Amino acid sequence: MKTLRETLAEAAKKKIAVAHFNIGNLEQLKAIAHAGMKLDVPVIIGVSEGERGYLGVHHVADLIKSYNAEHAKENGFRFYLNADHTHSLDKVKEAAEAGFDAVLFDGGKLPLEENIAQTKEAMRIVKGANSNILVEGELGYIGSASEVRKELPAGAAIRPEDLTKPEEARRFVAETGVDMLAPAVGNIHGMFANAPDPALDIARIRAIHEAIQIPMVLHGGSGNTDADFLAAIDAGVSIIHISTELRIAWRKELEESLKEHPNEVAPYKVMPEVIAEIERIALARLRLFNRL
Repeated sequence: MKTLRETLAEAAKKKIAVAHFNIGNLEQLKAIAHAGMKLDVPVIIGVSEGERGYLGVHHVADLIKSYNAEHAKENGFRFYLNADHTHSLDKVKEAAEAGFDAVLFDGGKLPLEENIAQTKEAMRIVKGANSNILVEGELGYIGSASEVRKELPAGAAIRPEDLTKPEEARRFVAETGVDMLAPAVGNIHGMFANAPDPALDIARIRAIHEAIQIPMVLHGGSGNTDADFLAAIDAGVSIIHISTELRIAWRKELEESLKEHPNEVAPYKVMPEVIAEIERIALARLRLFNRL
């Protein structure tokens, strides 16, 4: 089967992006699997430190392996597993030893020198466990919560002068050796309640990609426009993260399903509507990012 590195190289040639969906329960995973299999495209499943703590590191790794054993195709659907937003080196080691395909060491809130030093140590740990595991670094703070917001998160880089600079990205990649980079380019974690997120800085994305020449990851995709997504892909983004949209769908549809089935106590009888709505959103994102 293709490695994640090979899949990202193919995506770059085709000017498409691999969708990265975060999960916190089995229903979300089932819905995303249904969508990926319907379109027969690869998908990255992300689990943050909090999500891994809830699901269990080895349990989620085993679930992904079981889906791939039964459904993966050489040139079609398969799951990759990413240890998203990992802040401690102990958790980096845990994910690498559990067989994840990628690990994000998130030092985006750290001063540049400290971010470089800690990301280099994360690289040493991961590559020592398995050289095929990809390591992602984060440069620039874009908030930390996947939630519906009324205002920008405190400290998030949104002014042009606070966004990731191409020369800093070049230095960061050269000194750390990371396989992928997640910069701050106008993207924000979470999404606004009644408005689209601020526009992405497409020119900056292109300049950073030209400076680093490795796959770029767009975090905080929920809330951005379709036009911005396609422009970002053309400018060099290879992975796009979607999480908040799925969480909103999970909650809204669960509330509706419980209202419609007020006396039902069997979880599998109230979850089909929830799974169907998450699948609908995943399908739309997969079609867009894969230009289908």
